[in-house]
Amino acid sequence: MRGVRTLFYVTIICLVIIVLTWTYIVKYSNVVLSRLSHNDTSGTEVMTTDYQRQLRHIYEAAVRSEGQNHISMLDLSKQFKSCPDWCIGPISLEARLTFKKQGQWDDPGNIGWKSGSLFNPSVIEHDGKLFMYYRAAPQKESLSSRIGLAVYTPGSGWEDYRDNPVICSTTGDEVISVEDPKVYARDDGEFMMFYNGVSPVTDEMLADCAATGDEAPGVVCTIKAAISSDLYMWEKIGPIVPASISRYWAKAAVIPRDPSGKPVRINGRYMMYLSEGCGGRQYVGFSNNLVDWSFEQHTYLRIGDLGILREVACAVTHYKSDDKLMLLDFFYQDKTGTPCAAQAKYSVDKPFDQLAINKGGTLSWGGIIGYDGKWLFAQGWDAEPHSEEIFFYTAPIRK
Repeated sequence: MRGVRTLFYVTIICLVIIVLTWTYIVKYSNVVLSRLSHNDTSGTEVMTTDYQRQLRHIYEAAVRSEGQNHISMLDLSKQFKSCPDWCIGPISLEARLTFKKQGQWDDPGNIGWKSGSLFNPSVIEHDGKLFMYYRAAPQKESLSSRIGLAVYTPGSGWEDYRDNPVICSTTGDEVISVEDPKVYARDDGEFMMFYNGVSPVTDEMLADCAATGDEAPGVVCTIKAAISSDLYMWEKIGPIVPASISRYWAKAAVIPRDPSGKPVRINGRYMMYLSEGCGGRQYVGFSNNLVDWSFEQHTYLRIGDLGILREVACAVTHYKSDDKLMLLDFFYQDKTGTPCAAQAKYSVDKPFDQLAINKGGTLSWGGIIGYDGKWLFAQGWDAEPHSEEIFFYTAPIRK
């Protein structure tokens, strides 16, 4: 009997020790995570009081910003003075597909976040439906963005996904914003999304840029990736482009894809064109699985007297009977500072050697697809302030 009583007391003491130890671990972990959310720019997921405080501060600043609306899609279409058969354009408004967001989403950050503008979407067709991933922000082109999903079913129209946002800020390297999705269908039935995570510049980053002679960015922009098996639920897999390449700012994860939205292997590997940031250098990524990438410096786009290259919007191939043809659609500013679009022609055999350039383009940041016998893409730049609309545009497909 005495042995049983002794065992009972020992058990109670052990339980007390476990509870006290667990309480200490939880308390200590919260302190560590709080520090991470304030200082860390890694991909560690955090949602602490400090992290929420940062989210709220960034959101309130975005609400106070004026927003930007300097590009009109239909104005871009007017820039086509000629349209060779390898080009995609000119574009026309497809009013029947206009999407209008109704109501506000639940707020995972619990900071009172609300959207006011939608733009830079990526559209892909699957099972007869259009899946559109779009950037939602308090103001047009503001920070504090999140990524939402809307699905178009022929005969029924658009439905905003009830569990939006599908991507929101949860890690230190995206505390300022998550932006500009680009979605690709993989051969194995899964899907990849590349998006930008925005975060503060640290003293260590400033020192690194000073040591290498690179200009330090105002904020860090990191190309990140997520994977999905059903286009609804997305699992983040972290940064794709290392800081040694991006120099803390890289955008435009442009992978050549065919009209169905599937990425196309070029000379046996997938390619990713990086065009903005990277210390002013042009880089190309290579991968066998769309997850693991290596990068090499290649000057693949020279625009000469046109002006200043800003960003490659999309790359399209396998869209004519000659499946060696590839097109890059890109954004530049002319000598007067006017936003402009153009397209460059390539052969997939030599994907770094441009063959021709033509003024006029689509600036379809999320890619362009073939749909109902036409080229199709979407953008929200022409929407009125706070109307939360995305318009669709088409262009003829030339055989």
